[in-house]
Amino acid sequence: MFWRARTTSGRAICLSGQFPAIKVEEVMGGRVTFAGLPAVELGAEVDWTANPHGNRSWALNLHTLRWMGRLVAEYERSGGQAYLHRAADLAEQWIRANPRGGPGVSPWAWAEHAVALRAPVLVCLSEHVRTRLLWDSLAEHGEILADPALYRAGHNHGLDQDIALLVVGCRLGRARWRDLAVRRMTASAELAVDEQGVLQEQAPRYGLYVHRRLGVALRAIGESGAEPPQGLIARRAALEAYVAHATQPDGFLAPIGDSPADVRGDGFPHEGPVVRVFDGGYVFGRTAWDDPRSAYYSIRFGPGRRLHGHEDHLGVTYSAQGRRILVEAGFHSYERTGYVEWTRSPEAHNVPVVEGTFRPGTATRLAASSVGSSRQCFELADDAYGPDRTRRVLVNHGPDLMAVHDSVAGGTLRSLWHLDPSLKVVSRRDGAVVLGDGGDWRVTLLQFPGSGMGVRPGLISTGYLRTAEVVTVLSPPAPDVLTVIVPGAADPRVSVSGETLTVHTPDGPVTLHPWYNQST
Repeated sequence: MFWRARTTSGRAICLSGQFPAIKVEEVMGGRVTFAGLPAVELGAEVDWTANPHGNRSWALNLHTLRWMGRLVAEYERSGGQAYLHRAADLAEQWIRANPRGGPGVSPWAWAEHAVALRAPVLVCLSEHVRTRLLWDSLAEHGEILADPALYRAGHNHGLDQDIALLVVGCRLGRARWRDLAVRRMTASAELAVDEQGVLQEQAPRYGLYVHRRLGVALRAIGESGAEPPQGLIARRAALEAYVAHATQPDGFLAPIGDSPADVRGDGFPHEGPVVRVFDGGYVFGRTAWDDPRSAYYSIRFGPGRRLHGHEDHLGVTYSAQGRRILVEAGFHSYERTGYVEWTRSPEAHNVPVVEGTFRPGTATRLAASSVGSSRQCFELADDAYGPDRTRRVLVNHGPDLMAVHDSVAGGTLRSLWHLDPSLKVVSRRDGAVVLGDGGDWRVTLLQFPGSGMGVRPGLISTGYLRTAEVVTVLSPPAPDVLTVIVPGAADPRVSVSGETLTVHTPDGPVTLHPWYNQST
């Protein structure tokens, strides 16, 4: 059925080290586990239309064959012929059962991302197995990958398409495909990643993914004999600053856009300022690097929602004293459900919601900023609901405090705040909610005006297909609302003298009004 074929028309650049880990013996027995879902018995003869969990990610994983690619890697490691025979059998099964455009073929079989992720698997297999069926399939994959009508420029799928086209082109001895892939990678990276490192897909988790895949791309380019483009190297390096600043003190990425709350981003080089404004739409700030008790916050603005972004403009997250306080709804899954749709809506984020009709995809501008060592202030504005809405954010360090003033021209708004799942209500009164983490630590949320403030249960995502109940605070409807978060305090005292409002924290007083542009 097959024979060793190390001498063929071109080099096999095998990227098996990038395939996901599997339980090899489980797969050999016809059992697979994808997307964190329970294992599924595929059997010896696979039903390629199967989707027992009704899950989009599971179906995609089945057709990428990356799980089968690990059998090839195990054969190379151990020399066990059974692994190679099973991999070859699965590949032949897939090719025969999934003719492009054939009746009854799963729509996932020839989805552009499935093609991009499957092609490198077939290249790895072709290092040891050569049949006309496999060779013809590689050629078909290459034609699809080279088709400009199917290409996703500036997108992580496009990068995966380029990697696949490069390795297929090298294997089949088609230099024009290799050269096209390298040209597209460079141009696409300049669309996807700006000079500051911000990824246009609007989710730090995808910054992590693209950084990793660019590393694979550069390795593949080098192995192909081509010179890695300096522009590609520069864009990958720029991504590191974006991911580093988007990583919270506990090592997990800020759950912004389609970024699961349980994805780690630590390990990226970081130095220089602890507060960074990225023109692409992010403010990230902390009190120190490499300190798990560091205060940390994020603020969203910039271009309207696209790709993996959410309607989170003006949204903030906040941590202090080693605890998460304000969180986002985060990423749940790619399923088409009402809850997933809600996680992308303004109401799932810490934003001011204005009475009226929301206009999706509205851009938000950063109107002003003032960054000092112990006090940072930012002003943002947009017209996402028609009338201008403005948010002013002050973050104070030592004492720790966040103050947010929301206002809307000629209307009313309500400010939404989602608290970390670890925090439960200890006490409340008009204008104040005190929350605790089960121990002695407390945080207080104050609002002005406070009469009519609502406290209700909410639901956020803590990881893929996982949720947790949280406390959500909703301000009373008003033309403007001031919200103050005081970590480490149980119902702090507030005093007013003329136009000056002072919050007395356990570590000292903080003046809030007038507070904007006071950077010391």
